Amino acid sequence: MQAAPAASLKARALRRLVTTLAVLAFLLFASAGSWRFWQAGLFLGLMAGLWSYFLIDLLERSPQLLERRLRHEEVDAAQKMFQRIFVPVTFAAFAWTGLDFRFGWSRRWLGPVPLAVVLAAQALAVAGYWFVFWVMKTNAFASSTIQVEAGQSVIQSGPYALVRHPMYLGMITMSLASPLALGSYMALPVFALLVPVFVYRLIHEERTLRRELEGYGEYCARVTHRLIPQVW
Repeated sequence: MQAAPAASLKARALRRLVTTLAVLAFLLFASAGSWRFWQAGLFLGLMAGLWSYFLIDLLERSPQLLERRLRHEEVDAAQKMFQRIFVPVTFAAFAWTGLDFRFGWSRRWLGPVPLAVVLAAQALAVAGYWFVFWVMKTNAFASSTIQVEAGQSVIQSGPYALVRHPMYLGMITMSLASPLALGSYMALPVFALLVPVFVYRLIHEERTLRRELEGYGEYCARVTHRLIPQVW
């Protein structure tokens, strides 16, 4: 793969970062109808800091990996289905937390999410993203689309020694922590819908890797759990 010019790659990555943060801010604050949604402000600040750090690190350390992470066009029909499901569910989940803040569903029916739980969930969401970053530092072929490239090999170290799909473990951790981090019990079932969506994607990804990546079958025999150590 020919590397993109550094200036172009940086510009595209910055646009993606700003656009993602702007969309997330709109979903949270527009649905909340208030700037007093402090949980959202803290969450956005943490994500902005994390994503900016990741961007700077990848630009310096692994621009080819950043290029792979900016891809969004899937080739396989099954993975295109993942994108069609993942995006609207994610948008709905974050908007639901804002609606919960506006109308007070959680406060009325279950009581407010305690401050300690909000802060712990914010920390867990950060930990989930750090785990994803660890995966990317370990595997330079951790593209956002599913494909096997020339020169790609099976990674067995770091998080890949624990489970076969550690990136999805980090993303699921972040997804399940987010509603409580945003002070919403009622949004938890919506975020939980992302779990079977990730499972759907990893099953199809594993089929591709078994078929096209040399040595992946042997790796699966050694690391027997897909997503959760000692469980599945």
